[in-house]
This record gives sequence, C-alpha cells and structure tokens, in this order.
Amino acid sequence: MLTLALLTTALLFGGMVLYSFGFAAVLFAALPPDTAGATIRRAFPHFYLFVLGCAALGAALLWPHDRIAAGLLALIAVTTVPNRQILMPAINRATDAGEKTRFKWLHGASVLVTLAHIGLAGYALTRFLPAA
Repeated sequence: MLTLALLTTALLFGGMVLYSFGFAAVLFAALPPDTAGATIRRAFPHFYLFVLGCAALGAALLWPHDRIAAGLLALIAVTTVPNRQILMPAINRATDAGEKTRFKWLHGASVLVTLAHIGLAGYALTRFLPAA
C-alpha cells in the first residue's frame, strides 16, 4: 500500500507540474490565443478532477503510514473543490465579460492555489525519504 501511496502522490505532483508549466505554456505558444484559451477552458475541469482524485486516493492510502502527509493531500483535495466549482467559473465569467482586472485577480488567486498545491504535494513526497 505504501508503494501505491508513493506512486499516487508522485503522479499528483508530476501531473500538476506538467499541466501548469508544460501543457498550458505549450498551448499558448503553439495555438492562436483564442484557440488556446478555449482549449484550456475545456481542459481545466478535467485537471481539477485529476487533482481531486489523486489527492483523495493518496490521502486514503497514506493515512495508516503518515498522517501528516495524508492530511496535506486531503487538504489539496478539499481545496480543489471550490477551485473547480467557484473560482474557475468566476474566471470564465470575467473572461466572457471582458473584465480584465477581475480576470487578473481571479487567475492570480488560481495560480497561487495551484502553486501551493504543488508545494504541499512536493513536501508530502519528501516525507517518503528515509530520515537522514
């Protein structure tokens, strides 16, 4: 079970990093802005489900072994729900309404939350390392 917890946590961390710094950047570099934006908008609900699922599964698998790491992953899972259900739709509404300042604030909040999630998942991964 611990190996599965490690793999799930690594998948969560790697998936968030790849999506945030790879997929989005490549889309905006390779496609016209309108097409890239529409594609990102369609992909984000799936990204958040991925984060929610991996974080929740990782938390459950880790609970018997490391309650701190499990709690961190549970925190990621719980805070992903308002990101997907509240923040993401608000960002989309601001974009659709042409509210650039509101979009920048909301998008900035989304980026900060995602960076925090990446940091928490990364820290949870370090807890698998043997004590020095």
